[in-house]
Amino acid sequence: MKLTILGGGGFRVPLVYGALLGDHAEGRVSRVTLYDTDADRLQAVARVLAEQAAGVGDAPEILATRDLDEALRGADFVFSAIRVGGLEGRAADERVALDEGVLGQETVGAGGIAYGLRTVPVAMELARRIARLAPDAWVINFTNPAGLVTEAMARHLGDRVIGICDSPVGLGRRIARALGADPDRAWIDYAGLNHLGWVRGLWINGRDELPRLLADPALLGSFEEGRLFGPDWLRSLGAIPNEYLHYYYFNREAVSAYREAGQTRGAFLREQQEGFYTRMKDPSAPPLATWDRTRAEREATYMAENRQAAGAGEREASDLESGGYEQVALALMRAVARDERTSLILDVGNRGTLPVLDADAVIEVPCLVDANGAHPVAVDPLPYHAVGLVTAVKAVERAVLEAAESGSRAAAVRAFALHPLVDSVSVARRLVEGYTKVHPGLAYLDRP
Repeated sequence: MKLTILGGGGFRVPLVYGALLGDHAEGRVSRVTLYDTDADRLQAVARVLAEQAAGVGDAPEILATRDLDEALRGADFVFSAIRVGGLEGRAADERVALDEGVLGQETVGAGGIAYGLRTVPVAMELARRIARLAPDAWVINFTNPAGLVTEAMARHLGDRVIGICDSPVGLGRRIARALGADPDRAWIDYAGLNHLGWVRGLWINGRDELPRLLADPALLGSFEEGRLFGPDWLRSLGAIPNEYLHYYYFNREAVSAYREAGQTRGAFLREQQEGFYTRMKDPSAPPLATWDRTRAEREATYMAENRQAAGAGEREASDLESGGYEQVALALMRAVARDERTSLILDVGNRGTLPVLDADAVIEVPCLVDANGAHPVAVDPLPYHAVGLVTAVKAVERAVLEAAESGSRAAAVRAFALHPLVDSVSVARRLVEGYTKVHPGLAYLDRP
């Protein structure tokens, strides 16, 4: 079985390869092709992977290429983890938004819209190329904004593209551990969009244990989301939100914390990863140790501004370990390639699962996965407070898709103006102006 990783010079690729090394079953991945446009990044990541593979007799072969067609031909699975504009683009997204007093996070609010406007045209072209060169391949999308990009690619690949995210996995595991349960034996009732979902129940041995958690302030304060949102708000919701909902529920505090920070998250990651790739040009640098130190620092500082605003403290040691999206990707590939049926929270077409959205809307819900792909599981209707956010953000995503397909500047302005975290049409217009100035790739937005 052959896996192609688009964005193969990306920093998180060793997590995926490390997960593959633990799979020794028949039909496992035998070759990993790394594709990236940057030769130095490819070489650095290939060095890390080679050290990971040392001593593993059946380690997947590693190929690196800057030829996209070569990377796609013969692929059984394509893992898409591209970053259009790089971390320089992310840092610019954040700064333009913060200068207007609105959130610039890479998947939420103005920053997420700007990232989507840059990424969707590229993702759709990739999807067309995959459909032509590897029509039987399954595409696993981790490119952010993951739900929006998955929906864009699905217009050319249908149900053969599936989005993944590690946020629901981490949330479910933290809740299960707080309840003293085995996370692998719990069923998580989760529904929403990517980075916009809620756990409404956690079933263990046929019993929903979430009410017990919500009734116990000490248990609620024992894990990250409990400290981030506060026990009172969680009890009021009757659910545990995805961590990204902190940007919505505590927007003023989040924007203030990000504006007061010494540098944005994108700028921090840009400097950190530039340092990593520079160090990796030294042949004497230990690849795996260099990468792991950088990864640990990255994980420890994740959402640091939000935790500071909420007084949530440092991240737990268990949250700094790997085992997130790379394990989801491996489980997904096993289920499809070997019919090892499993249940996973994934980004897939709605197909009537959430009645407030149309059939083609990509949502994030539990799915049963087998050789025929991912099948969303029926879930209870969303409460009205969630319906409002989900439908508003889906309207934004659709405006982004319209702008990307038609080049309509008016659709781009509408995307910003309709977002719950952008408070003025005038601000929306200025954001479009600001982003088109700093991102040459948005020159396609030239229609009225």
